[in-house]
Amino acid sequence: MDIDLRVIRDLLETALREDIGSGDITSDSVVPADALAKGTILSKGDGIVAGLDVADEVFRMLDPKVDFRKLVSDGEQIHQGQDLAIAKGSARPILTAERTALNFLQRLSGIATMTSQYVRAASGYPVKIIDTRKTTPGWRVLEKYAVRVGGGHNHRFGLYDAVLIKDNHIAAVGSIVDAVARARERIPHTMTIEVEVKRMDQVPEAIKSGADIIMLDNMDVDMMSQAVRLIGGKAVVEASGGIRLEDIPAVAATGVDLISIGALTNSAIALDISMSISTLERC
Repeated sequence: MDIDLRVIRDLLETALREDIGSGDITSDSVVPADALAKGTILSKGDGIVAGLDVADEVFRMLDPKVDFRKLVSDGEQIHQGQDLAIAKGSARPILTAERTALNFLQRLSGIATMTSQYVRAASGYPVKIIDTRKTTPGWRVLEKYAVRVGGGHNHRFGLYDAVLIKDNHIAAVGSIVDAVARARERIPHTMTIEVEVKRMDQVPEAIKSGADIIMLDNMDVDMMSQAVRLIGGKAVVEASGGIRLEDIPAVAATGVDLISIGALTNSAIALDISMSISTLERC
């Protein structure tokens, strides 16, 4: 799994504590302690699956003896009615972990599915679909992972790994050139600097500043095309700001290098996934 489990363990523990509280009163009072269960996780829709290893980890955190067998791998196209995984073991922990495991699996699969739709819409153009920092608090590692599973790419992870000078930064300093110069003096030589521009008259200044990436924020496709021609390869060009799925081909055709989509992580609809207990027996 392309996720460091040490990074997400606290999140998984928090999610389990939130759901279980003082105990799973239903499973503990209804299901015999020695009962075994076979739970089949299945998709109730079409999409791209993501988060199977996360679901596996959730079950194992409650009972390390749970046997979790994946029937597909993250990144695969799945279909309605398709079995995705089987969890076997003690019935109580499987039933207790079920909702938390499915919550992660559904959410991440929804992001991967939505990302794949944007990536397909841009096919045929040399452009990358990238995410943003518009993520669920605490879920950023997982949600950005799901974007990659869906064929997309990650923008900066946080405020610390790249410079992104936005309009409010420029207003506070006075000019794009000054803002970039101040950043260059203070950051490692390996770090990139991106500048956001909202108007065509800002593009020449962004080029002059020597920014590595120029973000065209909320420009229409005609303005984007003009800006790309003006930049002429002097910087990587990113298109951003309310770009919808149906807009992707036209935006990609302007020649931008990157298209950032906040909706990938803040508006994706969870894929409908459930678990059914097909056998339940005493030891």
